[in-house]
Amino acid sequence: MILSFKINDRTYKFNAGQPLSIAIPLAFNGIQPNAYGVEKAGSNAFEAGEIVGDTRRGGSVNFEQVKFIPHCNGTHTECVGHITHERISVNNCLQDSFNLAGLISVIPEKASETGETYAVKLNKVDELITRKTLENALRNLESEILNLKSIVVRTLPNDESKLSKTYSDKIPPFFSTEAMLFLREIGIKHLLCDLPSIDRIFDEGKLSNHRIFWSVEQGAFEINDNTLLQHTITELTYIPDKITDGLYLLNLQIAPFAADAAPSRPILFKCLSDSI
Repeated sequence: MILSFKINDRTYKFNAGQPLSIAIPLAFNGIQPNAYGVEKAGSNAFEAGEIVGDTRRGGSVNFEQVKFIPHCNGTHTECVGHITHERISVNNCLQDSFNLAGLISVIPEKASETGETYAVKLNKVDELITRKTLENALRNLESEILNLKSIVVRTLPNDESKLSKTYSDKIPPFFSTEAMLFLREIGIKHLLCDLPSIDRIFDEGKLSNHRIFWSVEQGAFEINDNTLLQHTITELTYIPDKITDGLYLLNLQIAPFAADAAPSRPILFKCLSDSI
């Protein structure tokens, strides 16, 4: 089914029958990605008295209790409540689950060779996604920049190891300060990436990139008049190579958790070449 939507004076078409998920399925007690070395996500059959939540053990239904940390065990979407004393819910912050997204692939660069910065001292092995890298990757979508509300960033090299990678000892790539300011400048509301964090995973607890993206003062734990409450960050996605760079309609689906983060299922619909 070919559908269309309009933003400003541009009309875009997509095939509603060809959804492309970039979420990592969460296999409880199975192979899964992991950030910060936390306990794996798990599930157990619920038992209480005569109730047995496992049909293999005589129960009438499968009835499981699950335990996981959204930020660390799989694809998740988070809001500014991630860094504030006030408990702000991502379920309330995400107001526009459909929007125009640009998917780009980038090669992180050695921090020592970029000239770009971060909030803490960088090591020689640190790799940055820089402003220059983003600008170059977005060049093919330059005519759409004013309509883009989301950016999906795929890091290269890209392979299925991201479905089960443990992020603890080796520091994965992260965004530079200049890159985050650039995303703010071009009006991006929803940032999606295949990394465990847009910040350096060990950065003395500063989370400076999160604060830039949400417009929270560095070192502060309170929102202000300029805080971007409806902006979200989605981490630990996986974008297979078959999903090519370009323009998409993004359907950002989240579990309706009253929490700062929730498991999410971002769905992409490729914008067709005959969009007007």
